[in-house]
Amino acid sequence: MASNKKGLPAQLFAAIFAFAAAAIPAQALDTTNIAFVQTVSATTSIPVGHLEFCQSRPDECRPHANPVGAVSLTENLWQQLLSVNASVNQSIVPVTDDQLYQVAEFWTYPNGYGDCEDYALAKRRDLINAGWPASTLLMAVVKQANGEGHAVLMVRTDRGDLVLDNQVGSVDLWSATPYKFIKRQSQADAGKWVDMIDTREIVVATAAIN
Repeated sequence: MASNKKGLPAQLFAAIFAFAAAAIPAQALDTTNIAFVQTVSATTSIPVGHLEFCQSRPDECRPHANPVGAVSLTENLWQQLLSVNASVNQSIVPVTDDQLYQVAEFWTYPNGYGDCEDYALAKRRDLINAGWPASTLLMAVVKQANGEGHAVLMVRTDRGDLVLDNQVGSVDLWSATPYKFIKRQSQADAGKWVDMIDTREIVVATAAIN
């Protein structure tokens, strides 16, 4: 999957807060809102790279005893997201799995080198270590406008699904990215995946250019 590219400065917390606050009622979290990616109810196939990752690290791919639906995003937590995203992006040298491991796909924690899923795994680990609920930190597979696969970390907050990406420096709402969202980890079980429903016209129009 895709490797790192230099990105834009991080988006202001106020912009995310204002956008989602206008869309999400203060009294209740409505995950059917456009700020959240919709998913199908049944589980789907697990990416082979994540399946192998789970086979070697079963403790990281178990059902969540008490899944948290979404993190209440404060300004401090927003700054923490920005910090982890920037730190991981800057500390890893982008190298494809074929170059590094001589295989097409290999998901693992990076040791100074890695590609997109390795960046995402590292961000997920760092946020879990910082106290974020694992059920809100979801590995996700997307498709770029050129048709190539890519992996990002999706963070479910009360302000919507935010994307931590190694290809840009900002942390954005999923709907503000140029990707078609394919599938992600289940919030109930870190070892299972669900298909995402992404019918945005902007994705179709962007993909048509290539």
